[in-house]
Amino acid sequence: MLTMKDIVREGDPVLRKVAEEVPLPASDEDKKTLQQMLEFLINSQDPEIAEKYQLRPGVGLAAPQIGISKRMIAVHVTDEQEQEYSLGLFNPKIISHSVELTHLENGEGCLSVDRDIPGIVPRYSRLTVKATTLEGEEITLRLRGLVSIVFQHEIDHLNGIMFYDRIEGFKDKLKQELPPL
Repeated sequence: MLTMKDIVREGDPVLRKVAEEVPLPASDEDKKTLQQMLEFLINSQDPEIAEKYQLRPGVGLAAPQIGISKRMIAVHVTDEQEQEYSLGLFNPKIISHSVELTHLENGEGCLSVDRDIPGIVPRYSRLTVKATTLEGEEITLRLRGLVSIVFQHEIDHLNGIMFYDRIEGFKDKLKQELPPL
């Protein structure tokens, strides 16, 4: 079982690397890792389990955050219409996005960042993502709202981008400058 001690913290070089594509069909080892990432998120949202193992609640996790530079993400989040997205995905790719931007009112957090970083993180309002599921099925997801923000945050991790890199005017020694969305 993954715990917070498995989560790589900001400043670790693995979080700044562009992760490698996962050869498909995925190996048993990659499937097991992705399953464990998803289980971590599910456990982190269960108050009893989270307290017992001191897990910070999370809605998304990318493989680089557990020290594995591979294009794998897990998401466990419910959207504004109460639809649950509980997925482990290989090689997720944004294939299209809206021009319109959005952001989370209270900013974003990250399991790899142990401090509160205020600021608006601009994200696309809507996007279409193509990926391969844990079961090996190729899927296309049309996302909006909170779920689209979670996906963008995790896919950024696969490209070596931290959420605070996107906060305009935020100054920090760990921040990397990015062009605006």
